[in-house]
Amino acid sequence: MELSRYTKTYPHPDQPERVLLFSTRRGALLQVSHALLERIRCNDLSDKERDTLLRLGFLVADCEAEREEVLATFTRVNRDSRRFTAVVTLTLTCNLACPYCYEDPFRGDFTMSEETADLLVQRVTERMASGLDIVIDFYGGEALLALPLLKSIAERLKLLAGQHGVAFEFNLVTNGTLLNRPTVRELAELGLKKAKLTLDGPREIHDRQRPFVSGRGSFDAIVANIAATWDLVALQVGGNFTRDNYHRFPEMLDHLSGAGITPDMLQMVVFAPVTPKSDGSGIGDFSATCACSSEPWLIEASLYLREETLRRGFNAPKPAPAGCMIEFANDLVVGYDGGLYKCPAFMGQEELRIGSLAEGVGDYRTSHGLDAWKCDECLACPYLPLCFGGCRFLRRLASGAIDGVDCRREFFDKTLEKMIRQDLELRAPRK
Repeated sequence: MELSRYTKTYPHPDQPERVLLFSTRRGALLQVSHALLERIRCNDLSDKERDTLLRLGFLVADCEAEREEVLATFTRVNRDSRRFTAVVTLTLTCNLACPYCYEDPFRGDFTMSEETADLLVQRVTERMASGLDIVIDFYGGEALLALPLLKSIAERLKLLAGQHGVAFEFNLVTNGTLLNRPTVRELAELGLKKAKLTLDGPREIHDRQRPFVSGRGSFDAIVANIAATWDLVALQVGGNFTRDNYHRFPEMLDHLSGAGITPDMLQMVVFAPVTPKSDGSGIGDFSATCACSSEPWLIEASLYLREETLRRGFNAPKPAPAGCMIEFANDLVVGYDGGLYKCPAFMGQEELRIGSLAEGVGDYRTSHGLDAWKCDECLACPYLPLCFGGCRFLRRLASGAIDGVDCRREFFDKTLEKMIRQDLELRAPRK
């Protein structure tokens, strides 16, 4: 038995006689004595200790066998998957005029036609017939501007799922301005489980970054909708920060608490940097965007915002195994026109279109760098299970093509230990 190469060891923050072991393959955390760590390294363990460490991913039969297991990760995941997930872009119309909008280069008054919706239902039903459960993320633009179409698709898929004996549910990616209680109550009956919405910091910043088309601020409308719907659907709040304003984003959490929106009312709070637009451009005040995960300001901002989120009792993501959407065979993005993509960030870029509802899915292995992480450098990296090659969009921004990985080593070198310590010190138990 050997210690997994995907184990990180850190000093315990409060107990010098102990160390922290973190498995990047399993997301497991153990606190052990220095003596036990030495026995692990010498393979001098009781059967019970060995079984526990094997189960949690800290021990492996041998590192070469582990390497082969990691190489086969997505082959195994895709073989065993019993779920089909589609991000469905109902419309590219939006009622907000965000100056940093990623979709701005291809945004317009475009909405999915009834014929395309019918074909979508047909293709999803074919997945049901093969025994797959269905999860749809309705997306835009602003998805709720196409509410009748959304309801039509959801009603049909719910009925068909029952006939095929599979599960169906859907989520919303929404700006939150139209997420009122009557709408959520109606959609919950059709299978709505979660809504992801956006608050870009305190009112002053948010209303500048996310105004209505009229120019009026949207902050108060979104906060009111959170208060009105949290008990009907799981809510995840996100926010898009820049190098110049991230330090003020915790003020938004304080505002929510002051408005009676307590941490238990939100499933998750996830802050992310503003990225360049789909064509790589920035604009005005939003030139201070993020195009690389190792930018020092981003590392500082990520740790600061995570700590302040946890300190206030809100939930933030834990370090955990993760892979790009392109690795999952049963995950697709459907454009309003029926075009198929492997990431929402690739919409509007014809060279990254992988097919259509009518044509099916083509071969995207080379165009999307599907095996870019299957190299000696990545396989030897202890952080590989946390990124599996990172963000292909950022790689494309950096090099003009998806010709390699978006290496996250520097980011995790500077953040992972601190995130683990934040969780030990600050994370509140979730009911």
